[in-house]
Amino acid sequence: MSMIKRLILLVTITIASVGIDQGTKLFAAENLPKYEMTSYLADTLRIGYVENTGAFLGLGSDLPDSVRFWIFVGAVGVILLALLIYIIRTTTQTAFGVCALSLIFSGGISNFYDRAMNNGAVIDFLNIGVGTFRTGIFNVADMAIMLGVFLLLFAKEKKDPQVKGA
Repeated sequence: MSMIKRLILLVTITIASVGIDQGTKLFAAENLPKYEMTSYLADTLRIGYVENTGAFLGLGSDLPDSVRFWIFVGAVGVILLALLIYIIRTTTQTAFGVCALSLIFSGGISNFYDRAMNNGAVIDFLNIGVGTFRTGIFNVADMAIMLGVFLLLFAKEKKDPQVKGA
C-alpha cells in the first residue's frame, strides 16, 4: 500500500472519528446533566455527562496533577506521535491493518485533544450493561480505540519486500 493511500485512509478515518467524537462530546457538555446518569432501554443504556481525569475506568485519577499530566499528556502524546509515524511509514500493514491503527490513533488523538482543552479531563457520557454487569463510562473515541484494537487482532501483515529472507 502506497504512502498516499495510507495517508488518505488515516486522514479520512481521523477526520470522521474525531468529528463524531468531538460533536457528541459538545452535545453532552451542552445538553446532559452533569454527574447524573439517565436510564434508557430498560436500563441497558445510561447517558450522562462525566469528566474523567484518569484513564480507562478512571484509572490514575487519584494521582497528583503533575504526574497525571506527564502520563496522560506527555507519554500519551509521545505514543500517539510514534503511532502516527508508524502508520505513515509502514510497508507491512494491509489496508485493513492501517484502518485498525487509524481508529486507535483517531480515538487517542481526540481524547488527547480533550485533555489539552479541558484541564486534563476527558468527557465521557455513555454506559451500557445489564443489572450490575456494566461497562465503565466511555465516549465515542473510546469506542474507536476498542474497535481498532479488535480489528487489529485480525489484521495480517504482509512480508516486507525490503527485508531479506522474508
